[in-house]
Amino acid sequence: MPALKKIALTITSTALLSGFVLSPAAAADKDTSDDKQPKPPSTMSSLGGEQLGKAGTQVNLGPGAPVLPKKLSGRSWIVADAESGDVLAAHNSHWRLPPASTLKMLFADTVLPALQPTTLAHKVTENELSGVGEGSSLVGIKEDHTYTVHDLWLGVFLRSGNDAVHVLSEMYGGVQKTVDAMQAHAEELQALDTVVVSPDGYDAPRQVSSAYDLTLIARSGLQKKDFREYAATASADFPGEKKKGKKRESFEISNTNRLITGDIGVDPYQGIAGVKNGYTTHAGNTFTGVAERNGKVLLVTVMNPSAEESHAVYKEAAHLLDWGFAASGKVTPVGQLVPPRSLDTGTGIGGKGATPAAGAVQGPGGKAEATHASASNGSSGVGTALAIIGGLLVVLAAAVFLVNRRWPMAGRTHRTETETDATAAETKDAEDTGKAGKSAEDTGEAGKDAGKDVKGDPEGAGATASAAPTDKS
Repeated sequence: MPALKKIALTITSTALLSGFVLSPAAAADKDTSDDKQPKPPSTMSSLGGEQLGKAGTQVNLGPGAPVLPKKLSGRSWIVADAESGDVLAAHNSHWRLPPASTLKMLFADTVLPALQPTTLAHKVTENELSGVGEGSSLVGIKEDHTYTVHDLWLGVFLRSGNDAVHVLSEMYGGVQKTVDAMQAHAEELQALDTVVVSPDGYDAPRQVSSAYDLTLIARSGLQKKDFREYAATASADFPGEKKKGKKRESFEISNTNRLITGDIGVDPYQGIAGVKNGYTTHAGNTFTGVAERNGKVLLVTVMNPSAEESHAVYKEAAHLLDWGFAASGKVTPVGQLVPPRSLDTGTGIGGKGATPAAGAVQGPGGKAEATHASASNGSSGVGTALAIIGGLLVVLAAAVFLVNRRWPMAGRTHRTETETDATAAETKDAEDTGKAGKSAEDTGEAGKDAGKDVKGDPEGAGATASAAPTDKS
């Protein structure tokens, strides 16, 4: 294959249903005949600052600060400085809403450190796949087939595979143990709006999080080298079905995060470095992202935009990132991303409502380069990105490199490894990357636009494990 074909984009990623959420304090107002959009609850947590507990948009513009983007339709959103923790602006950021697959960030942040080394091989059993919800997004794991932990994490981060989540959960000690550990970790992070019921984000009664919590979780996960690299991978080779007498082949999977890979109507975001997107019927589209520009690293979360346009969650996230970079230093923060409890310095940035969400089990405590990773050889290292966009070779900022170099946040001590480039990854041209592996989230979004009711966790909206390796739909 010509060398040019191997160059990739390298990125250095409710209203709570009253029938689903039982806690009165967490439930959104029901639709009314004259206003079909649910409204935030009258009281929300003010953890991180009093303004964050208020309904509606919160921003303190200073001289020369740009106004917020128009037509933001997310029920909840937040944009914050990833390093200082300053919340630049927010909208209902503590509204407890179904998170969909953005909850996989918490799953990864909890489980990744325990399942090492990632070269560990595991043979999948039928029982490990039995709990995967109907309509789930799947990467295509087969029972009686062997996968490495690395393979499984690629399935989680790129294809949002609930099958991969369930196998990893069983390796961790079982789904319930995983859920309990995730809840305990959420409480350690002070992600106190979050109630974990399923490890994969599949719709479940009372399972909620918030834009504020998802941003805290992403910030924590991005302290981990493996987490960063998986979240920043655009495409990878995944082990296929083993056929008797033949060599086991692999097939390509692509990241469903369209700010990484792009798609019709949405370009890869310059400076994007992860993190995770999601979609279910009840959660709508959800997204948390991290991006770097001119040395500034921002986090953004958008939950359930009501806009009918395609890829609204990505477009609104991109608009908020653009605004955040332009507004940095020109706004007074409306709050702070709080540190984990074990690092809490007692600076008084908490607020009322700083208790675990109702129903929570109490725990013990850029420029983008989209990497193409080999599922058997490991993901490529983080470095200056090269991207072919519109036929032009563009050198983009090394967003992930900056995240690696400048984090962990002050006082964080658990990450000490030196960042190094891994082996060169196999890559492919950006046009193919943008078209390949049509995202399950997009499929779900299309189903929604077509008036289809997608059940459960249909980032796949019908994505199945039996999809052919060459499927590019």
